[in-house]
Amino acid sequence: RVPVRLGTGGDDMKLLMPNAVERAVAALVEFRHIADAHDADVVAVATSAVREADNQGQFLRRVHDEARITVEIVSGMEEARLIHLGAMSAVPIAGRPHIVIDIGGGSTELIVGDHAPAALARSLKLGHIRLTDRFFEGGLIADGAVKACRRHIKSFVAHVAGEARDIGFDVAVGCSGTIAAVAALCAARRGETLRTVANATIERADLDKVVADLLSRPTPGERAGVPGLDPARRDVIVAGAILLRQLFKALGIESLVVSTGALREGLLLDRFNRRDRSRDDGLHHLSDLRRSSVLALARSYHEDLIHAEHATDLALELFDETGAAHGLTISDSELLEAAGLLHNIGRFVANSSHHKHSYYLIRNSERLAGFSENELELIALVARYHRKSRPVSSHREFMALSKPDRRRVRVLAGLLRVGIALDRTYRRAVERVHASVSEKAVTIDVETAAGTDVEIEMFTARRSANLLADALGRTVDFRVMETSPERQRRNHPANGPGNATPRGPGA
Repeated sequence: RVPVRLGTGGDDMKLLMPNAVERAVAALVEFRHIADAHDADVVAVATSAVREADNQGQFLRRVHDEARITVEIVSGMEEARLIHLGAMSAVPIAGRPHIVIDIGGGSTELIVGDHAPAALARSLKLGHIRLTDRFFEGGLIADGAVKACRRHIKSFVAHVAGEARDIGFDVAVGCSGTIAAVAALCAARRGETLRTVANATIERADLDKVVADLLSRPTPGERAGVPGLDPARRDVIVAGAILLRQLFKALGIESLVVSTGALREGLLLDRFNRRDRSRDDGLHHLSDLRRSSVLALARSYHEDLIHAEHATDLALELFDETGAAHGLTISDSELLEAAGLLHNIGRFVANSSHHKHSYYLIRNSERLAGFSENELELIALVARYHRKSRPVSSHREFMALSKPDRRRVRVLAGLLRVGIALDRTYRRAVERVHASVSEKAVTIDVETAAGTDVEIEMFTARRSANLLADALGRTVDFRVMETSPERQRRNHPANGPGNATPRGPGA
């Protein structure tokens, strides 16, 4: 473990400072060497310091080039979810109403529930480094700084504390270095030496005494004599302890149990769960967690889910059928499914330019669980390009993507456009689609019930196929295949176009 304090010194974490970047890159290069020596897989995620930094791209490129590590930026919502998983793995709280608190350098996560997914998950821009840089520069306590810090924390915490109290919890759990450090200080005051902080407790009365002691020592040097204090935390412990004390007060906590499981452990559990989860036989590629959060967001904006789900199913069928042309993975199909289900939520704002409103609502949602920051950006852009303008070089958000991600957006948006077009009349007249791929062409067989008029769907699909054709580097043609009356009576799902009657390419 190497504490690099990546967010230190920036303007409220708007920039990663050069010396912090150097420390982080050097540490990651060393970790890469260790991982290679053990033939280990590497999974790296970044949280608030990188998430908020304007120069995050430069940092991520350096890490990729020098350490050969691809870093995934997780959203505040996703960070909270992973922390919750990690905490539940270390403390037996599943099934009991609980709150989990994680104080990091740049953010604090609060999670309330009795199982996963949580009833409430919030990420606040409060952390021991952020507060130290703002109120206790260099670890020094100046006149008025403590009062200003408490007032600042209260402004962030008041609303979410009310939400947490309304839901209710019986047990409080804390994780992270700050909370572990405070637990050690509380134990030292009681004359105890902790062999491990696992399941240690922080009582409110002890916390009050620890905070009072720290505030009586205005410089890091004076804190050297505090029993149980890690020397590396002398400059940031004041901000962290004040923050924890304010959380105790706002949430009505009297006692907190320390968990050694947090983001890292939650990340490992999540990856194992993804690896072990087998796909079902349906079209839904999203995990239960992701899909439930996507559907909840869609419903909150009164989305017509009957149309959205059918158009998305058609797009997913095309994704599977055209794999030889696009070469994308099942992870990409999950992004397509999410974008398809959410593509029209912008109509909640206004019908005009609703594709742009959809982008904004998706990108700024705190309710989509299980997605990384990059995945949320891709989902939002695919939804944004489901109609009207195609991706062009003047679109800043699109051009900020890597070249592979730009191709992903083109392919997925192209597939979604066709899926939406094939349900243009909202009648689900097109039941299924199949496709054949050659070196120069993609032929899409559109399956309908015998006698069904799909002229509007076919006209719209042909007009909407240009983006997909360009993305795949092939022409895109359509044929209508009528389902036989016998099969309609059996109501048996098709496994291929063999039970359908073609009406020809001009249909």
